[in-house]
Amino acid sequence: MGQKTNPVGFRLAVRRNWQSRWYANKKDFPTLLREDQLIREKLMEKLKQASVPRIFIERASNRVRVKIYTARPGIVIGRKGQEIEKIKDELSKLTGKEILLDIQEVKKPEIEAQLVAENVALQLERRIAFRRAMKRTVEIAMALGAEGIRIQCSGRLGGSDIARREWQRKGRVPLHTLRENIDYGFAEANTVYGKIGVKCWICKPEADSNQPA
Repeated sequence: MGQKTNPVGFRLAVRRNWQSRWYANKKDFPTLLREDQLIREKLMEKLKQASVPRIFIERASNRVRVKIYTARPGIVIGRKGQEIEKIKDELSKLTGKEILLDIQEVKKPEIEAQLVAENVALQLERRIAFRRAMKRTVEIAMALGAEGIRIQCSGRLGGSDIARREWQRKGRVPLHTLRENIDYGFAEANTVYGKIGVKCWICKPEADSNQPA
């Protein structure tokens, strides 16, 4: 059995950047780490409909800069920016710090691994056949310029008694080449038979990197 590693963590400091960027001493580190986790959980829960693949957090003294990547910036901002102000106030109450929000639009959500995995999971919850959902998603991603894509579903597929794993791949997905821009996403579908895990790996062209420097 091959030893699997998370493609994002594997490429840290080589191809990708950390999703939280700040420094703290030994005493403050656990508190700030938990704070980051709470910010992400709160935002993911509130922006479920906004297609948010990732959130970056930066800190400087008593300020927290939160950069939200979203495929639907209109939902995050709201009418006349009301929604964004509401989110800012809630996060300030949660952390007790000054929050600066930065909204970044994701140009091609169809080749954003986290959003692709969530989309397949949503289709499985709507009782669409898993093979059809996977095949359609793979074709759309390849048509929109992905160099390669692999999707894997694990669990009681199609309601079968024995859980199994099935996957589809198209194009090139070189997981061991560190210089390749591999995006990874994971989502869970809550079906009547139980949870089905959906993993997605996408090899993006060089120009499509959404990672901040």
